[in-house]
This record gives sequence, C-alpha cells and structure tokens, in this order.
Amino acid sequence: MSSPDQSGGFPSTLRAWRTSRGMSQFELAERVGVSTRHLSFLETGRARPSREMALALADGLMCPRAVRNRLLLEAGFAPLYPATPLSAEALSPFRAILSEIMERHAPFPALVCDRHWTIQEANPAAQALLGPLHGTHGEMNIVRILAQNPNAATLIVNYTEVLQELLGRIRLEALEAGPDPVLDELLAILAHRLQSLGETGGAVRRPVAPVVLLTPSGPWRFLTTIAHFGTSEDVTVRDLRLELLFPADVATRAAVLAAFAP
Repeated sequence: MSSPDQSGGFPSTLRAWRTSRGMSQFELAERVGVSTRHLSFLETGRARPSREMALALADGLMCPRAVRNRLLLEAGFAPLYPATPLSAEALSPFRAILSEIMERHAPFPALVCDRHWTIQEANPAAQALLGPLHGTHGEMNIVRILAQNPNAATLIVNYTEVLQELLGRIRLEALEAGPDPVLDELLAILAHRLQSLGETGGAVRRPVAPVVLLTPSGPWRFLTTIAHFGTSEDVTVRDLRLELLFPADVATRAAVLAAFAP
C-alpha cells in the first residue's frame, strides 16, 4: 500500500494555516469538534474531508474567503464564495459606491488598492502625487513604489517614518491573512529598505504620523483613513481597501484646493 501524498493540496494547506495560527492539532480539533487522530489523518492525507469538515476547519482557523475557497477546491468541492473581476457587471454597485466616495472626497487624494497594495484606481489628485514615483515601468504596487523607487526618499519628507508605519500595518494584515507569499515578499522588501537606511525599529513613534510630501509649493501633510466593504461575500470586494488622504493642516488644505479644485 502506498503512503499518502504529503507534498501539497489540502493536507499541506491545512497544516500551513494551523501553524500560522499558532495552534496545536489538539487545539484545532477541540475547536472544530473532531478527534486529534482524525485531524492528524486529514493533515497527512490518510483521510479526506467532507465539504462540511473543510468549512468547519476554515472557520476554526479564521481563514479569509479566498483561502476557504482554496480548501474546498483542494478537498474536491466547488468554492463557496464568488471571486468576481472588478470590471464585471455584477460588481457595478460597488464600483458606483467607490466612484461616489472618491468624487465626494475630491479634490483630495483617494485611491483603491487590492489586498496586496496594488493600486486599482486613483483619482486625479492621487495620480498627480504618485506620478513622480511610478517610474519608467509604471509600477502600481504601493510598497514597491515607496521602497524601490529612488525618488521616494526625496519626495517623502518623513520617508523612514512612512515605511515603518507601512511595515507595521502589513505585518498586522499578514497575521490575519495567514500564509501569503506576496505579503511575505512585500514585508521583506520593506524590511530590507529600512535596514539599508540604518533603521532598526527602535525609534519612538509619534501618536500622529502624517505623510509629508515635498511639492513645488512646499510640504503637504496628509493623514490617511482606510475603508473596507463589510457587506459582500465576494472575494474581490472583501479584499479591496479605499484609502482617503485628508489634509493634516490648513496650509495643505489651501494648497490642494488651489491645485486641484475645479
């Protein structure tokens, strides 16, 4: 009798997620309501999960919807949550909401990113501010733009502080997201850039840290807020984040209004 395949698929994904959550087999088995022996068989491929068991394990591990779909597919079942392209007609209500918020936020910068911090849409003010950082290849990932474009350190007055804040934010997102090679790569890029700047992470942080951009009319200071959709079961929609930049002082507000207001 051949030994079970442990090289990938459902057993590998299940083990990786349990490990990322810092849970023992006993803890997960208790949470899901199965024996440790059965969970061990699922992780080694000696047993195959039912659809209900795959979903129960995903619930116990607090997996994102995309990973729940992956576990179902690897167990041989159809995915539960839709993953609709953002351009699809079915998501037109969400696109309309995003457009309305961005229009109402104008002339201040606003942009939409996916879960890996790649820009999907930006209003004119955001496009103007990001323009000098896109580079010759039109890079659209926020992390790569900030960490790898040589202009970033010049255009962002508090460059190190911004990278530190972004690193901390993505670390928290990675804890929630679980195993994600793309987030791991982005974290490595940020950590390497901060190390190259001689930053060890020991500096005292300010309670409020605006993004300070150097412009021809002087420094512009922005505070950011990030919004998520909470009423959709669609993977694409749940992974979107809308980032709105607000002037942090009167001078910035006046300068932005003068530059971008119709």
